[in-house]
Amino acid sequence: MSKVIIIGAGGVGSVVAHKCAMNSQVFTEIMLASRTKSKCDKIAADIEEMHGVKIQTAQVDADNVPELVTLIKSFQPKMVINVALPYQDLTIMDACLETGVHYLDTANYEPKDVAKFEYSWQWAYQDRFKEAGLMALLGCGFDPGVTQVYCAYANKHHFDEMHYLDIIDCNAGNHGKAFATNFNPEINIREITQNGRYWENGEWVEIPPMSIHKAIDYPGIGPKESYVLYHEELESLVKNFPTLKRARFWMTFGQAYLTHLEVLQNVGMTRIDPVKFNGMDIVPLEFLKAVLPAPDTLGENYTGQTSIGCQIKGIEGGKDKTYYVWNNCDHAECYKEVKAQAVSYTTGVPAMIGAMLMLTNPDWQKAGVWNCEELNPDPFMALLNTQGLPWHEQVNGVLPHEY
Repeated sequence: MSKVIIIGAGGVGSVVAHKCAMNSQVFTEIMLASRTKSKCDKIAADIEEMHGVKIQTAQVDADNVPELVTLIKSFQPKMVINVALPYQDLTIMDACLETGVHYLDTANYEPKDVAKFEYSWQWAYQDRFKEAGLMALLGCGFDPGVTQVYCAYANKHHFDEMHYLDIIDCNAGNHGKAFATNFNPEINIREITQNGRYWENGEWVEIPPMSIHKAIDYPGIGPKESYVLYHEELESLVKNFPTLKRARFWMTFGQAYLTHLEVLQNVGMTRIDPVKFNGMDIVPLEFLKAVLPAPDTLGENYTGQTSIGCQIKGIEGGKDKTYYVWNNCDHAECYKEVKAQAVSYTTGVPAMIGAMLMLTNPDWQKAGVWNCEELNPDPFMALLNTQGLPWHEQVNGVLPHEY
């Protein structure tokens, strides 16, 4: 039905490529492109062996708009799925506009030299995409992505007004490494070492990193210490659901991880500004990334589960109501299916679903720049159940995290 280019051959890119190949009735021709073509070739070989589908591969520098334009023009896809680095969102969006193809990503733009991520840079593309008759779907992973679809579904089917939202994210898996990040180390460490923020009573409340925490009881896992972070979907959720009085994002971290991170911070290894070494400028965090285990190598011996969900409190018919919707995902089962760990899987599968809906469902074909909660949640929720991320819900039950 449609050609698609996937840009990025890390853990998430591999999952997206596998899942697109497993849905070849929609994605009839697939190209996987990355700065390092050999990584694409390895993924392509696994896909052919596991699913009997051949995909094309290419080398491309996603920082280089002319290179991107040349590649897109040569393959002529209907859309680009961007699972490269968040620093590269704007160059890929520029290339999509120049070549007339749709765009999807899983994480919002952030500048390379500042640990700050927000949607303003990409929302500024609204008029250009709308005038071109093209669609850009932002943040279509799990969180962001599915968490916003969960909220849209809750708002549509369960609430007259949503008042309190807590997104709760637990990885209770064990990869057997002393210290490793489950997605790109640069992005992961920048995210959790900056100040936390949450929305309350119409304004952002800023807090020192990891300063608010408590044990949350995750389904099928049990109590895990969870920390308030700032996460990008909060920015669009409070904009699109203005009845929210408070919105927070919680994520689990083990004590060993936090101890390693504290030491790395104390010795300057998480810095993102260049330092001189042997006459060369190097960025400590980029060097750290080079010596840490790559996220796409963690899957084979990973055990345990992730649990990600939204718990919401509001009113329906004038009465108080609570709603909790979540998914648990098993690391070992993900590896069996697509040779990936669950953190990559839970990001990659929703990206494929979003692309599938953009190509096949009129409710998800809208010119302009959109966040996931602005579209009809029902077809997305249905596909989560059939594509590997089944969800569960609980109405007016005991919440994992009480208010």
